[in-house]
Amino acid sequence: MDDAERNAALAGRRVLVVEDEPFIAMTLEDMLTDFGCVVTGSVSQISDALAAIARGDMDAAVLDVNLGAQKIDPVADELARRGFPFVFTTGYGRTGVPAPHNKRGVVQKPFRAEELASALALELVRVPG
Repeated sequence: MDDAERNAALAGRRVLVVEDEPFIAMTLEDMLTDFGCVVTGSVSQISDALAAIARGDMDAAVLDVNLGAQKIDPVADELARRGFPFVFTTGYGRTGVPAPHNKRGVVQKPFRAEELASALALELVRVPG
């Protein structure tokens, strides 16, 4: 995917950020805004993420694999069930991703903006199956 395709895939997309570290959450929000996305919310707890998903006011999500001691699995499961694209951010690499979702985009922390943009754009344009 070239830069023009990536930018077109991200422009105007509404994205939920699920991250428990405030500095990382703010960095993600800034990056997403720079990509032309609209951040619809930034939450740090599983229950808040599930409530945001239930509202459905998003096109995609960026998920930290671990929220404190909690794993992101219920959030990833619900996003997949509802058909929302999402990517993971993690310091553990692909091995930390919930097994049912190991084909989703993974951005290793610390990440660069280009890596996040590419992973998210690919999820947004990926054809199911």
